[in-house]
Amino acid sequence: MTEQGRVFGKVAESYDRGRPTYPRAAVEWLVGAGQRSVLELGAGTGKLTRTLVELGHDVHATEPDEAMLQVLRRNLPDLRSSLGSAERIPAPDLTYDVVIAGQAFHWFDLEKALPEISRVLAPGGTLALAWNQRDESIPWVRKLGRLIERPIESMDPSEPLLDSGCFEGVEHGQYSFWQTIDRQSVVDLVLSRSNIAMRSDEEREAKRREVLAFYDDYGRGMDGMQLPYTCMAYRATVVPQVPARPTAPPMPTTFISSDRNALTDTAQALPRILDSLPDDGPDSGGSSSMVLIDFR
Repeated sequence: MTEQGRVFGKVAESYDRGRPTYPRAAVEWLVGAGQRSVLELGAGTGKLTRTLVELGHDVHATEPDEAMLQVLRRNLPDLRSSLGSAERIPAPDLTYDVVIAGQAFHWFDLEKALPEISRVLAPGGTLALAWNQRDESIPWVRKLGRLIERPIESMDPSEPLLDSGCFEGVEHGQYSFWQTIDRQSVVDLVLSRSNIAMRSDEEREAKRREVLAFYDDYGRGMDGMQLPYTCMAYRATVVPQVPARPTAPPMPTTFISSDRNALTDTAQALPRILDSLPDDGPDSGGSSSMVLIDFR
């Protein structure tokens, strides 16, 4: 995970209060039917995790930031969770039906993460990825985006997934939903963005006042506002791992010179050499041994 992706610990509480969840229909499509064993990478404070648990899946949530993980464990105290990154997954090979990440894949070091994800997926397993994007076709949402000062964090992962050779059959789905925000949660939403979290306390306070002024212009008092989102969902199937072929042991070879003295010494040593060779004759299925004599 990149260094900028590790700044969220300082805004973990704002992240938990201000970020949207994920629509249930999107999560159902990403994970598939039936109860699955699911590894979540970059779980944060558990925004996606809650829905996975509600759907009855066996979930192991991992998060590289200790402060974010503490909030997740407070929210979901009975959940199996651990400190870990996509580049070094704390799990054995061929363990999970699904590996999933919400709003996190763009932070991964893909050269390291994709082989790791492939390693822990069972045959036929799924990599599932999701991003929540604000619908900025609406003027006030577009103005909110300008306050955040950063493009929407999303990407089409199809090309890197296919180029890696680890995944195939990338599919894409879109799911619209609404997040209810109020005067406090809209501030948390903005302050939880990585580009804002990296700023000084003075700069963050100035941004907080700016967001409150925006809400007072557009908000509806205690009724709050409905912030429109589209969940961009992707899933791909892991390519079966081909076991490495065992390397045949080197064939023992003895070179004997035509020099008379060397030939005499070798003739005396030959019984010992032959005794040391493996006893795997033509019918044994093993590799044959060979003695080469140089008659030059």
